[in-house]
Amino acid sequence: MSVDAKYKVSATAHGGGRDGRTVLDDKTMDLQLTLPKELGGPGGDGANPEKLFALGYSACYLGAMRVASQQTKIKVPEGTTVKAEIGIGPRSEGGFGITAALDAYLPGLSEADAKTLTEATHGICPYSNAIRASVDVVTNVRT
Repeated sequence: MSVDAKYKVSATAHGGGRDGRTVLDDKTMDLQLTLPKELGGPGGDGANPEKLFALGYSACYLGAMRVASQQTKIKVPEGTTVKAEIGIGPRSEGGFGITAALDAYLPGLSEADAKTLTEATHGICPYSNAIRASVDVVTNVRT
């Protein structure tokens, strides 16, 4: 599979990785990272890769839903939201893995149309495509 990247962004991590800083090369974001207590760290107000993934996935999926809407001819209702929940933990095979769950709220849409739209979105969203082979994404639809 090849991708014709139309946009690229670069960031550099400093310090201890999950307990350091990460800075976009264009300096538009500079984040303090904190290892969560659940993973043996101090916790606190800092960001972590899972928080960043949840932010990106929810926004990307909602944007992809607008493209899927054009393809399916199912209008995205006003007030639609997408919540992404990202988890991290040890894998039974060793190492660590992530979990992902999406909650799509599509007010006023029929359940059938909501499912059709979210299935189409899952095939379009770059985040969904990036993790498809390694993460079972649970998708919940509310109307």
